[in-house]
Amino acid sequence: MSQQYSELFCQSNYSFLEGASHAEELVLQADFLRYKALAVTDECSVAGIVKVHSAIKQHKLSLKQIVGSMFWLNEECQVILICPNRQAYAELCRIITNARRRSSKGHYQLSEWDIMSAKHCFILWLPQQKNEDAHWGQWLSQHHSGRLWIGLQRHLKQTDQQYTDYCVDLSQHHHLPITACGGVLMHNANRLPLQHSLTAIKYQRPITEVGSHLLANAERCLRSINKISHIFKAEWLEESNRISELCEFDLDSLRYEYPSELIPQGETPMSYLRMLVERGKQDRFPQGVPSNIQQIIDKELGLIDDLDYPFFFLTIHDIVMFAKSQGILYQGRGSAANSVVCYCLEITSVDPRQISVLFERFISKERDEPPDIDVDFEHERREEVIQYIYQKYGRERAALAATVISYRFKSAVRDVGKALGLQETQLDYFIKNTNRRDKSLGWQAQLTQLGLQPDSLKGQQFIHLVNEIIGFPRHLSQHVGGFVISSGPLYELVPVENAAMHDRTIIQWDKDDLETLGLLKVDVLALGMLSAIRKCFDLIKRIHGRSLTIAEITRLKDDPQVYGMIQRADTVGIFQIESRAQMSMLPRLKPRTYYDLVIQIAIVRPGPIQGDMVHPFLKRRDGIEPISYPSKDVESVLSRTLGVPIFQEQVIKLAMVAAGFTGGEADQLRRAMAAWKKNGNVFKFKNKLIEGMQERGYETEFAEQIFKQICGFGEYGFPESHSASFAVLAYCSAWLKCYYPECFYASLLNSQPMGFYSPSQLVQDAQRHNVVILPVCVNASQDNHIVVEHQNGLAIRLGLRQIKGLSEHGIHSVLANRPQSGYRHPSQVKQLSMSKKDIELLASANALHNVSGNRFQTRWAMMDSASDLPLFSQVHDDIEHSWHQPSEMQNLLEDFSSVGISLNKHPITLLEEANRLGRFTHMKDLAQQRHKSMVTVVGLVTGKQSPGTAAGVTFVTLEDNTGNINVVVWGATARAQQQAYLTAKALKVQGILEKEGEVVHVIAGKLIDITEEIVGLNTKSRDFH
Repeated sequence: MSQQYSELFCQSNYSFLEGASHAEELVLQADFLRYKALAVTDECSVAGIVKVHSAIKQHKLSLKQIVGSMFWLNEECQVILICPNRQAYAELCRIITNARRRSSKGHYQLSEWDIMSAKHCFILWLPQQKNEDAHWGQWLSQHHSGRLWIGLQRHLKQTDQQYTDYCVDLSQHHHLPITACGGVLMHNANRLPLQHSLTAIKYQRPITEVGSHLLANAERCLRSINKISHIFKAEWLEESNRISELCEFDLDSLRYEYPSELIPQGETPMSYLRMLVERGKQDRFPQGVPSNIQQIIDKELGLIDDLDYPFFFLTIHDIVMFAKSQGILYQGRGSAANSVVCYCLEITSVDPRQISVLFERFISKERDEPPDIDVDFEHERREEVIQYIYQKYGRERAALAATVISYRFKSAVRDVGKALGLQETQLDYFIKNTNRRDKSLGWQAQLTQLGLQPDSLKGQQFIHLVNEIIGFPRHLSQHVGGFVISSGPLYELVPVENAAMHDRTIIQWDKDDLETLGLLKVDVLALGMLSAIRKCFDLIKRIHGRSLTIAEITRLKDDPQVYGMIQRADTVGIFQIESRAQMSMLPRLKPRTYYDLVIQIAIVRPGPIQGDMVHPFLKRRDGIEPISYPSKDVESVLSRTLGVPIFQEQVIKLAMVAAGFTGGEADQLRRAMAAWKKNGNVFKFKNKLIEGMQERGYETEFAEQIFKQICGFGEYGFPESHSASFAVLAYCSAWLKCYYPECFYASLLNSQPMGFYSPSQLVQDAQRHNVVILPVCVNASQDNHIVVEHQNGLAIRLGLRQIKGLSEHGIHSVLANRPQSGYRHPSQVKQLSMSKKDIELLASANALHNVSGNRFQTRWAMMDSASDLPLFSQVHDDIEHSWHQPSEMQNLLEDFSSVGISLNKHPITLLEEANRLGRFTHMKDLAQQRHKSMVTVVGLVTGKQSPGTAAGVTFVTLEDNTGNINVVVWGATARAQQQAYLTAKALKVQGILEKEGEVVHVIAGKLIDITEEIVGLNTKSRDFH
C-alpha cells in the first residue's frame, strides 16, 4: 500500500500577512495530492475553518478536516493545539478568546496558564533549536503527558540535518513521539513571490530590505507524498495518520442553544409565542381576523414549531419591544419578517393583506436554513439597542459577527507597490487616475497608459501580485449589526475577540460561516430614513397635533395624490426611489399601488438591468408584448411579475422548479450569486442549470437567458421580502412629503448625513415645492432646523448646526445666553464665552444679519478688539462707516463655504447675468426641445453614480438655477475627457437630448470644465460607486 500522510500544520491567509493561499485552494490541492487529512491551523484563530469545512462539502471530497490553531508563547515556545473532540474544541475557543481579549484588536497574548489548562487538546511542540527548549520540553511533558508530540518540519535548509538530529535527541530525552508536519503557508510553490510580498507588507518595508525574514525556498507548500516519504521516516508519517484517526471532532456537530430567559415560568417557548401572537392579533386586526389570514398564521406557527425556531422570534420580539418602549422607530425585513406572525408580533408594519404573495419563502423545510430577519433602527439611536442586548445577555453570551475586510483594488495597489519599492506618490497617482467604472478598459491597461511598463519584470510582477492579493482577507472587522446570542458562554462555540471600537466584541466568523453551520444571528441595523420619519412624526404632533405611525399610514389605502407625485419622479428625499436611476424609471413604470412600488424598488438594481430584464416587464405591462410562460411551473413562479423574473426569490425558485435543483443546491446557488464577482462560483452551476432545464423540455435559449440573469442578479439581486419592507418606508416618506412638506424637509435636514442629496439640494427642492426657508440667525435659530409660523403659513428656519465647523460649545453658548428680546448688538455676541473661531464663523455665515450690517463688516467689527476694553464698552459705535457693499458673488461664495446652502441667487444665475456662460438651455426648457436634438447645458456637478451595469455608464447630475439635469456619460467619453470627468465641480456639457415619456436626459459628447468661473465655490459632489 502506498504511503499515506496527514498534514497537521498548515496556515491559510487567515494568518494575516503570512499564509499565501485561500482555504479552498489548500483543500483542493491536499485532496489532489491524496492527503488523508488536513489541519488548517491559523495563528491564534479559527477564522478560516468554516471555509475549509464548506469547501470539502461543496466539492464532495473524502479529505478529513482537523481543527486546530498555532500559538507562540513568550516568543520562545511554538505549539499547535489540535481538537480530537467537542470538549477540546470548546477549550481551544476559550484559550483563543482569553489570549485575544487581553490584547488590542489584531494581537494576542498567551499566558502559561492558558496552555496548562488544556486538558483535552492534543499538543504538537515545534522545537526552536535554542537553549530555552530544554525548559519548555520539561514543562510541556509535565502537564500534558500522553497528549504531546514533537512536530518535526523539514524545509531543506542547510541546517536541516542538524535540526532533525536535534529533535530526535529531544524525543528520546523526554520520551515523546515524533510526527512529521509541513509548516505549510501556500498551496503550491508559485505563491512564493506573493508570500514574500506579504512578509514585506507585514514589516512595512520593501522586499529588498527584509531579506532575513523571507522564506529561503518554496518548501513551505503542500508537497507530494512521494517527496515527503523521501525526507521523513515512515514511522513519523504513520504517526501523523494515527493522530488524525484520533480526531473525531466535526464542525457539523456544533449545535446552537438559544437563550432561555425570555420565557415566563410555566410556559414553553412555543406556548409563549402562541400567546404573544394571539395578543398581537387583536391589536392588528381589531375587526377580527379574516379566515384566510388565520389559516396562514396556523401554518406559520406549525412550521416554526416543526423547525424549532420559537426562540428566534421571541428574541427579536423582545428587542423590538425594547425599542418601542424607548420610542425608537424600527422596521423588520427579510424572508421571515413579512410573515403574519411577525406582523402580529409588531416586528414589521407590512400588512400581510397587501402582499398575500410572500409566504412561500417564509422558512422552507427543504432549504434547511435559519429564517432571516433584519431589523432596521433609527441610525442615531441604534447604539441604545446594541447596549440593551449586551446588558441583557452579557458579553459572555452576545457578540457581533465579524466582517472580513479583504484587499480591494486601492489597498492592493498601495501595499504591493510599496513592497516592490515603488514610490508612494506614484502609487497615489495610479490610484487617483484609474477610472474603476470603466468596464471596457481594465485597470491593467489603464496603468499602462499611466506609465507602468508592463513588459518590465517589475511591471509584470506588480500586475500579477495585485491580481493575486485582491480578495485576500486583511483583518477582521465588526459586522454592521449581526448579533450572535447563545445560552451558554459564546466562547465555547467560537472564539471572541476585541473590535476596534471600545465596548464591542466580535466573534471570529462572518455571516457566511454562521449560515454554513446553521447558527442564528439577529441583525440590528441602522437606517437614516427611520430617524427622519420619527423626527417628522414628532414635528407633526407638535405643530398639527396629529399622532402618526408607520403602520397607520400604510393602512390608509393607496393614495392617488401620493402616487401622482411618485409618477412625476418628484422624489428627492424619498427613501429608495430618489436616485437618478430610480427617477428615470418612475415615469415609465408609473407605480399606482403598493405592490408596484415593491417592483419599482427591486427593478432598478443593476441586477435585473444587467440580465436585460427590465424592458420586457414594461412592454408586457403596457400590452406591447404578450404575456407568455414556457410552462405551468414557470407561470406559478413568475405570474405576479408578468413572466419576467425580477426578485432573487424567483430566480431561486426557478432553479428548483425548472432545473430540478434541490432546496440545498438552490441555497448554494443563492450564495454563489451573491459572491459571483468575487469568485465566479456561479459558473459551477451553469451546466447543471442548463442541462436540468433542457431535460425538462425548455428551450436552450430560455435556459441561457435565466443563467445570464443569475449573473446579472449577482450582488444586487433584490429579495422581494426586503423590497416589500422598503416599499413601506418609501410610501411613508412620500406621503409625508406630499402632506407635510415643511415637517418632512426639516426632519431630513436634521438627520443629515444620509440619503443621496446634500442639504443644499434638499433646500432647493423644498423651495421648488413652495416651502419658505429662512436663513440661520442668532436670534431665531435653534441648534436643529425647526418649523416655524411665518406669514399665515409655515416655514423652515435653518439651525445653527448648518454652520460648518461651529462647535457644540459655541451653539450652546448662543442659545443659553440669548436675551428674551434677542441680541441687539454684535458686542453682546462677542462677550459670550466662545472661541474666536466660532465668533468668526457666526459672522461669516451671516447669522448676525438681524443684529448688524453685512457679514464682512460684522466680521471686522467682531475681530476689532478695541471695543473689548472696559473704557469703550459703554460707547456704542453709532457712526455708520461707508463700507462698500459686498458683491452678490462674494455673498454667495461665503454662503456656500460657511453654510453649504445659499438662499439667494443660484451661482448659475450670477454667471448668466454676468454673461460668462454663452448660449445654453435651462433644465426647465429641455422638455420643449426636440428628441435627438443638440443641446448645451450647464450646472454644478452634484452627483455621479455608476450602477454596476456592464455598459460602463455614469449618470452625472448637474444642477442649474431651474432644477437638476440628468447627463449620461458613456465610458469612452469619460476616458477621452478624463480630467473634466473626474475633477470638475461645474460643467458645461454639449450633447444630444433624449426623451422617453416624461424622462429627459442629455447624452454627453463634450465635457467642458467651468469650475474656474465660480472661484472657490465649495460645492461637494456626492459620488456613489
